Amino acid sequence: MSWAWPARVRQELPDGRQLTLRGLVRSDRAEWEDLRRRNAAWLRPWESTAPQDRSGGLPFHQMRRVNDRAARDGLTLPFVIDVDGRIRGQMQLFDVLWGARRSGWAGYWLDRGATGRGVATWALAALVDHALLEVGLHRVEVAIRPENSASLAVVARLAIPEEGRQRGLMHVDGGWADHRSFAVLTEDLRPGGYAPGGLVASLHGRAG
Repeated sequence: MSWAWPARVRQELPDGRQLTLRGLVRSDRAEWEDLRRRNAAWLRPWESTAPQDRSGGLPFHQMRRVNDRAARDGLTLPFVIDVDGRIRGQMQLFDVLWGARRSGWAGYWLDRGATGRGVATWALAALVDHALLEVGLHRVEVAIRPENSASLAVVARLAIPEEGRQRGLMHVDGGWADHRSFAVLTEDLRPGGYAPGGLVASLHGRAG
């Protein structure tokens, strides 16, 4: 088990589509910027913000360099969700801690036009399996606002255990927001756990 960047995680979906988690490359710029522009209003209620920061985020080339540097340092896995060669969103592992913790947080967003087809569910399953079974982390957490029914449906489909509600956990859309917390441990994916062999294997078993 080891951390490596750049990394690619590939998965064939039940309908034959090819899902790949990968880092951004220079040639993604136009597609990425168009995707973010078209989905700005759709994503605004759910995306984290920085208090009193009105900069609007880094431009593409700087964001890509910052993400790649953090990924090489073992702090984040800044994947995009690529389906059949098109970017459909992002599935990121962030705030990675090593030492006695060996944990990270999973966060994701999806193009509005790609929702309702299982993409987020399979991408989250692939990320969790990669982090726990290949990279060597012990715990991956997912925090979801109570109002975000679409994301709550994703963790429900994966049967990820809920651990409670955290008050004011994250600054979202201009204010501090409560989140429901879910987590997967390595033990959950081993024999005797609720998803032995991994979340992707569990999904395949149900899809079959």
